Amino acid sequence: MSNGTVTSTREYTIPGVHVTDRTLTVPLDWAHPDDGRTISLFVREVVDPTRRTDDLPLLVFLQGGPGGKGPRPTGPDGWVGEALKRFRVVLLDQRGTGRSTPVRAGALTALGSADAQAEHLTHFRADSIVADAEHVRTTVYGGRRWSTLGQSYGGFLTLTYLSRAPEGVAASYVTGGLAGLTASAEDVYRRTQPRVAAKNALYRERYPDDVERVARVADRIAAGDVRLPGGDLLTVERFQTLGMAFGMGPGFERVHWIVDEAFDPGSDELSDTFLAEVEAATGFATNPMYAVLHESIYGQAGTGATAWAAQRVRDDDPSFGVGARPLLFTGEMIYPWMFEQLAELRPFRTAAEALAARTGWDDLYDLDVLARNGVPLEAAVYHDDMFVDAGLSLETAAHVGNARAWVTNEFEHDGLRMGDVFATLLARLDARGGARR
Repeated sequence: MSNGTVTSTREYTIPGVHVTDRTLTVPLDWAHPDDGRTISLFVREVVDPTRRTDDLPLLVFLQGGPGGKGPRPTGPDGWVGEALKRFRVVLLDQRGTGRSTPVRAGALTALGSADAQAEHLTHFRADSIVADAEHVRTTVYGGRRWSTLGQSYGGFLTLTYLSRAPEGVAASYVTGGLAGLTASAEDVYRRTQPRVAAKNALYRERYPDDVERVARVADRIAAGDVRLPGGDLLTVERFQTLGMAFGMGPGFERVHWIVDEAFDPGSDELSDTFLAEVEAATGFATNPMYAVLHESIYGQAGTGATAWAAQRVRDDDPSFGVGARPLLFTGEMIYPWMFEQLAELRPFRTAAEALAARTGWDDLYDLDVLARNGVPLEAAVYHDDMFVDAGLSLETAAHVGNARAWVTNEFEHDGLRMGDVFATLLARLDARGGARR
């Protein structure tokens, strides 16, 4: 496709950051780019304002998710501030998110049958995202190699990138996101479910008084007719999903402070504050794609249908039952009942069911290409990661050529945002020669 696909450009400066926003047109289906179906792709570039005209190396950020839009900069802070010391940083809104033709329930439903909707959604996986990134690199940046920084699911995207277009990559940095190269969704959840149970035990150890309070909350919900502010009926299953926060640094505190105000003094009814916070923490109104595509990111030629793997693993473990005591919170799992109970997900139910039943997925990783990989890769592997199994990550690091893993228990899954992880990875790569030219 030609340079004419850049349809708009806008520049402005916020304190400490010069921003350029671009919109491009790309095919929906990169395998059939001339079939007439296109989407918009939004790309934001940020740079130190004092170096806006300098010839800086490029760093593209591959967001976590799936279904995650690029970060919205507020200044030169966090990992972005670290990156601006040496890079011109490219922030993609991955297709289907943010300003990149977001997938909306109405437009998806208008496609017709569940199979038609599912077929549409297959074009929002890692292979298509990488093709978009390559188009941006060649169209906007003249084919210059860039480095990649992949957070969580962005690490999955990195492995797809190194499988399909390694010639475009100067170096790769991954934080909490080295995927199991052949692991099915069920393989992943069989490994992460015990980690979730272990996090629950640590939570109870830190906040022992919450055990009784959580049980009291669950008993009140089970008694029925507890409505969230938006009208959804609150169930014990949904209450349990607060545990997704346990995978983040301050996750225990986030859950504790919600539970702490579950009941007003002298009342047996759940407080308005509690209900509002539970709704916000367990909903998907701003990122339904995260739920819809979640298990499909593990679909490959050898995995078969994902078939609601997380639910099957949960069903095999009665300790996570709604009537179990102590009540256990769940982790980064998507369950089929969510598409019945959550108003924002109900319109996606038929598409999600069709994706769960889908077979014949294309492979996302080329094991032979990755074994011969020449792109220097530095990865932070979080030893206690509740979302991405460290064992699978280390197996991947051992298979991928030129990959080095830094294993740490200092951070949870959000280490990129909470600590000096990116600076550490940069220093590690510098020490062994830096990015390739």
